Amino acid sequence: MAAHGAGLRRVLVLAFCVAGIWSAYIYQGVLQETLSTKRFGPDGKRFEHLAFLNLAQNVVCLVWSYIMIKIWSRGSAGGAPWSTYWSAGITNTIGPAMGIEALKYISYPAQVLAKSSKMIPVMLMGTLVYGIRYTFPEYVCTFLVAGGVSTFALLKTSSKTISKLAHPNAPLGYGLCFLNLAFDGFTNATQDSLTARYPKTTAWDIMLGMNLWGTIYNMLYMFGWPQGIGFDAVQFCKQHPEAAWDIFLYCLCGAVGQNFIFLTISRFGSLANTTITTTRKFVSIVVSSLLSGNPLSTKQWGCIVMVFSGLSYQIYLKWKKLQKLQKKRKAT
Repeated sequence: MAAHGAGLRRVLVLAFCVAGIWSAYIYQGVLQETLSTKRFGPDGKRFEHLAFLNLAQNVVCLVWSYIMIKIWSRGSAGGAPWSTYWSAGITNTIGPAMGIEALKYISYPAQVLAKSSKMIPVMLMGTLVYGIRYTFPEYVCTFLVAGGVSTFALLKTSSKTISKLAHPNAPLGYGLCFLNLAFDGFTNATQDSLTARYPKTTAWDIMLGMNLWGTIYNMLYMFGWPQGIGFDAVQFCKQHPEAAWDIFLYCLCGAVGQNFIFLTISRFGSLANTTITTTRKFVSIVVSSLLSGNPLSTKQWGCIVMVFSGLSYQIYLKWKKLQKLQKKRKAT
């Protein structure tokens, strides 16, 4: 009976995590698309300074992580010093800014699909630079994802979707997305290195350190000289309070979503988190198509299914590896 109760609680916590991640990031995606395509106010102006979202997100997450550390931290020392995050802070500032800027040139579904192909640069770097040999099923996953993304990019986008973009330019938009992935790869590798060197570093410590440096770099870039784009972005928000509210909600969704990601990883592991976030991306594309009026052709839906089939197969392969590892541990 006790085991049944514990199992039920575990299922309820997992459902809570899924609902939290999905609701936070799907709504954040809706807000991101709104800010990149909507014309605000009677003058019908667009919010052109999308990189400002990165600074706003840094500030909100910085405050959020500081509050969480004060609430949950038990005064444990030995975490990575804040100064060690400076290099990862640079790539974590440039990478996401490129991903957001891409929405000026390609649609939100295209951006989500392109950013889902993180395994492609990882495997390319692994093969060409480090001489890593991957298994045939791993190459199948990469082929499905790469084939789906490239075919989607080559297919004609509907005129309705193109009319919503600020500056339609598919090659530039996809290029920014892949640069975003490259910078993210360096950021993740640096974070892993820091946690290996300082094992007592918590997720909140990382969030605080990364967003502290992100805030510093973005403030210098956007407000460091009289022509900085930050001044124009603030002026736009003063003239269009609706845009300022959307930006605040966008940032809040990111901070809340991080909460649920940390909870999922701590309770169920990174594989469960990967599964939840991958399915969330697919749902985000469906929501964008239905709510934002981004019509997708049958061929485009076929490409989306192809990409997420590859991602799902990758998750399955990771699960099999995890099962084998657990069996070996039990045997020893």
